[in-house]
Amino acid sequence: MTPVSSPSPHGQSSLRTVQVLGGGNAGSSAHVRSLAAGLVARGVRVTVCAPTEADHTYDFTGAGAEHVHIPRSSDPVSVAALRTACANADLVHAHGLHASFRAALALSGKHIPLVVTWHNRAHAEGARGQLLRLLERRVVKAAAVVLGTSSDLVDGARRTGARDARLAAVSLPGPRTAVERGDPDRQRSKVRAELGAIGRPLLLAVGSLDRQRGYDLLLDAARRWRELDPAPQVVVAGEGPLRAELQGRIEDEELPVRLVGQRDDVAALLDAADLALLPGGRESRSVLAQEALHGRVPLVATAVGGVPELVGDAAELVPAGDAVAFAAAVVRLLGDRERRELLRERGVRQAATWPTEDETVAQVLSVYDELTQPRPMI
Repeated sequence: MTPVSSPSPHGQSSLRTVQVLGGGNAGSSAHVRSLAAGLVARGVRVTVCAPTEADHTYDFTGAGAEHVHIPRSSDPVSVAALRTACANADLVHAHGLHASFRAALALSGKHIPLVVTWHNRAHAEGARGQLLRLLERRVVKAAAVVLGTSSDLVDGARRTGARDARLAAVSLPGPRTAVERGDPDRQRSKVRAELGAIGRPLLLAVGSLDRQRGYDLLLDAARRWRELDPAPQVVVAGEGPLRAELQGRIEDEELPVRLVGQRDDVAALLDAADLALLPGGRESRSVLAQEALHGRVPLVATAVGGVPELVGDAAELVPAGDAVAFAAAVVRLLGDRERRELLRERGVRQAATWPTEDETVAQVLSVYDELTQPRPMI
């Protein structure tokens, strides 16, 4: 039986939890930051195990959590460090497949409940795909509860053998206030000038430069936009292994696309954009999609993973992998002011249906209580 923790000064249980992140994509890292702040406010002791660079970006310590550097690796040294960090926890909550696998290894032989949140499902072919499926089976076998951020992830967890798989309430911080945004018109003009989008549409994509993000499709579509007058300026914010390959295509094909690297002002870029673009990716709750709808920026996205469930009718959705359809949807939207305004209004309504940060924390805390509170004797 798990011992009952002593009450906190606020009258709530001083539950000791460890949140485990791997490299941490934007969605899972922002979620853990929000979750940590909400849990700490409710008297829960939170330790975030993640690479140091993740704490620099998301400031888990600023949310009141303790941060422990754990490399994104499953080598024995990293697993041992994670095992030490989890030694006094009442519960461990891991986010993403690789972080969950390391947590399962670290907790082997310990009677500490493991909660897993799947923010997306890793996709690969051949031997790597088989390895990923093996990792998934190991994780769901070890997890007391698997939380999926979309219905397809919950269904996938159940098919993989999860004992208890549930749809998770996952929120990101809401839109910025007018004070936080400053003078939006002045900021918008400044950003558009910096990006070379004076007198032409500005299209924004955000995400790491890797294969699953669909940037090949985006460049194929941009080739069609060259003939427009004026040609839209496409901006991609993010870094990754495909940068050299993508930059080579942009230069060779003279595409109206700029790779601007990792940015800490994505909100300002989005404020300045005419459209947001989501050409691929398997995030079930895409950060860009959420921020675009919150910010009243029309979105064009491929209908993959949890994106249709997330955005409803508040975005232009096109089939995955269809660059012609993607390019055509952007052209139609740029030429249809009424449609853009309709999507803005639908976006605000759709965003209002998403769980709040308080609702997200409340659901997670109820799962924690369920797994750690002693059950009455019958």
